[in-house]
Amino acid sequence: MTFVVWMTGLPCSGKTTIVRAMQKHVPNLAILDGDELREWLSPKDFSKEGRVEHNKKVAHLAKLLLKHNVPCGVSLVSPFVENREDARKIVGDDTRFFEVYVKCSLQECETRDVKGMYKKARANEIKNFTGISDPYEAPPNPDFVLDTEKETLEQSVQNLLNFLKSKNLAK
Repeated sequence: MTFVVWMTGLPCSGKTTIVRAMQKHVPNLAILDGDELREWLSPKDFSKEGRVEHNKKVAHLAKLLLKHNVPCGVSLVSPFVENREDARKIVGDDTRFFEVYVKCSLQECETRDVKGMYKKARANEIKNFTGISDPYEAPPNPDFVLDTEKETLEQSVQNLLNFLKSKNLAK
């Protein structure tokens, strides 16, 4: 079965780690990682308008994958409610699009930050950094929540798989 799991959360909350771990359980899972895609689709534009446009581009890619029966895990901060609403509209299949909030406190995300991005953002070396100098709007009604402070990686993956199974979209 195919689906789009749109993972949203603060930088370093665990979005990409969870999606990569899902590949072991979901054959042919395509990963649309925000950091990797940004290099090719929307380099260096972290303004609100740039983020909105980047999210729309990624949503169009997810829609194409879904159309061709490829399950898709999107790992994207998607900081604004508008981003995620646009993605849902663009993908256009509410029965197979799921907004998953990867919940993690700012403090824990900073602890996990091996690249030092938060430290640089706090020193004003990185502008428009979500959670520090730019807002993150937590989803008011996500389809599913993964709390990566309380769950191990394995538990988060299993919880997400169980959610997809409940929708008849995973084995």
